[in-house]
Amino acid sequence: MEINKRTLYRAGMIVLGNLSYSAGVNLMINPIHLYSGGFTGIAQLIRMLLLDVLHFPQIGSLDYMGIIYFLINVPFFIMAYRVMGRKFCITTLISIAMASAFLSIIPVPQTPIVDDRILAALVGGLGSGFGAGLVLRAGSSQGGQDLIGVCLAKTHPDFKVGAIGIVISVTIYTICLFIYDVQTVLYSIIFAVMTGIFIDRVHTQNIKIECMIFTKKEGLASAILNEVNRGVTTWEGIGAYTQSDTHVIVTVISKYEEPHLREVIARIDPDAFMIITDNARVAGYFQKRFTE
Repeated sequence: MEINKRTLYRAGMIVLGNLSYSAGVNLMINPIHLYSGGFTGIAQLIRMLLLDVLHFPQIGSLDYMGIIYFLINVPFFIMAYRVMGRKFCITTLISIAMASAFLSIIPVPQTPIVDDRILAALVGGLGSGFGAGLVLRAGSSQGGQDLIGVCLAKTHPDFKVGAIGIVISVTIYTICLFIYDVQTVLYSIIFAVMTGIFIDRVHTQNIKIECMIFTKKEGLASAILNEVNRGVTTWEGIGAYTQSDTHVIVTVISKYEEPHLREVIARIDPDAFMIITDNARVAGYFQKRFTE
């Protein structure tokens, strides 16, 4: 039953995340002709080419953007399947389909909801970044540059997932610079920056924390090793006040794994003393996890 609850919780996060992301793009960004970074921006440019240059007929209220977004993800999804495995790719395929559907069916207002372009970029970035971060937090992905990034991060541990997004975004905004004015590009960059900030705030797998645990109970180190699946370093200490032996355990985990670690510690030694340092900088190998 617990597994079912967790699955339903994650499914809810994926639905809400994709809805929030698509609403941020369609309701705030598209009406004022700003451009997103990544594959969404590529889909926007292709849609502009089809409708404004090649004059493709519009099919009712259906937006071509979602369909284009889905099609350009297909080859990268195949690549991710080989690298990341079946579980990650099934949830990602569902998420891509949801994002594509929401981008297609959420109507783009003919008259902008917010006329101020800076405000629209900020609000749109908040909604889109929150949504994208929520999907990643659920152990899934919306595809696009995320698929490329997580594959390279899996095969090259020191690779930064955001690097791919930066390269694609720079390319998109350079193209926009030749098509539109400088202000459009600058407002689009504000949207992209806001999106990135909120992704990092919500996507807690990106945040590393250092945990130092002091316990007198046996078995805690092996429990962390086997249940949390993180490496630990241990040594023996002596309490200065009590002069009693103490096991000192140090590990580095993602912020996402912190609740699980606390559960393990509370079960084995409710009286354990723990020091947590957020945003720990790690040099050397640290396994990045995108699913549990």
